[in-house]
Amino acid sequence: MAASDDADSYRDVTEVALARQPWDQERAQRVREYLQHRTEEQYGAWIEDLAAHGLDDDVPNGDEVIFPDGYDRLPARLAAGLDIRLEHIVTHLDWSVDGVTVTTGRGSFTADDAVVAVPVGVLHSGDLVIDPPLPDPVGSALGRLEMNAFEKVVLRFPTAFWDKDVYAIRQQGAQGAWWHSWYDLTAVDGTPSLLTFAAGPAAVQTRGWTEDRVVASVLAQLRRLYGDRVPQPTHAHVTSWQDDPFARGAYAYMPVGSRLADHDDLATPIAGVLHLAGEATWGDDPATVTAALCSGHRAAANILGRSIPISALWAES
Repeated sequence: MAASDDADSYRDVTEVALARQPWDQERAQRVREYLQHRTEEQYGAWIEDLAAHGLDDDVPNGDEVIFPDGYDRLPARLAAGLDIRLEHIVTHLDWSVDGVTVTTGRGSFTADDAVVAVPVGVLHSGDLVIDPPLPDPVGSALGRLEMNAFEKVVLRFPTAFWDKDVYAIRQQGAQGAWWHSWYDLTAVDGTPSLLTFAAGPAAVQTRGWTEDRVVASVLAQLRRLYGDRVPQPTHAHVTSWQDDPFARGAYAYMPVGSRLADHDDLATPIAGVLHLAGEATWGDDPATVTAALCSGHRAAANILGRSIPISALWAES
């Protein structure tokens, strides 16, 4: 992988690595399948579309934390006492060295600086017009990144039918082309629950399906594995990030032709007045909530012209 270039996909480097192993065909195929599913689960992208270096950041720092009441607990605390205008949909952003003007359906606002923290999918959509267009290296970096297709399916059951202390259920082979991994979320609130993903091709092809149809498709695979032990779920939830006009996908990924530096280049301050933030602008750990928070902190520090320890913000909020 280290010797790969921007034109190589994750599939390309996978095949190179597999060819070097003294494995029989069956084992090589199992590993090939695992790596294919890994690209889908990590970035919601088909293995042939993901850049060879698209998973280089796949080493989480710190603990994995779940917020049962939702992530809005974080911004709600930080926003306490601030003038927050909700339901103001920005359609135009005009900038120059003298400042910025944003136009919304509820009027226009001017400021010396602006932090633009919208997903790559929205920046690509044209729903938000930035004038003049974003210059390089910001504009070219944005052009090389793409939004993914990645949905979550959460099923709650009256009882747990899977083995105790099993966190992940996996299957391989043709039956696992879409639904191949389930994760036990029971520890979150004590309710027997499983999470699976419609990722990459599965998310694209099931887009537009009713929730009942998605659930039935998932249950068919679970019942193939566990038979009649699988009851009807008491509750189901299927996300629809692809159809959210304020997201247009779950998060960004590096397609073939992109570069590792594109994430950080996307955050380059523009004319000293415009600052892009969000998970796609943080090269150390993109596609995470941590990246979104840290990128916003970086943008604020750039505007203030001084560093503020991020721990101090939480202590004061």
